[in-house]
Amino acid sequence: MANENLETGSLKSEAPARDEIAGLISSGLAKLTDAKNDTLSMESRFDLAYNAAHALSLAALRHTGYPSESRYMVFQCLNHTLALPHEQCRVLDKAHNKRNMAEYEGVIDIDEALVEALIRATDEVAERVSRISDDQG
Repeated sequence: MANENLETGSLKSEAPARDEIAGLISSGLAKLTDAKNDTLSMESRFDLAYNAAHALSLAALRHTGYPSESRYMVFQCLNHTLALPHEQCRVLDKAHNKRNMAEYEGVIDIDEALVEALIRATDEVAERVSRISDDQG
């Protein structure tokens, strides 16, 4: 993906750190595995899947040579970093908004359909990140 598409006021180029990217991928994959454990509460599964999506998405952004201090920006860049389909980006956007409502306003409004959609979207992110990781390795 063209890095010039990512150069904004919020993102400045920085050399990718291979160990950091590997750690983000490892952490994301572990959280994604745990999110699929249906014996956990819906809230726990949501948190795990959301944080897995964030770690994997940040790994993709870091791979292109950009850091981000904004959780939302990491998801917004997925079209450029992983060519993630728009439908999957919408799921991650919805999850981000639900996460913020829970974190900052105490409103927990999640259901099984959202958690399952989030896990599917995160699976797709994981698959695409593994491809760029394999290309790098």
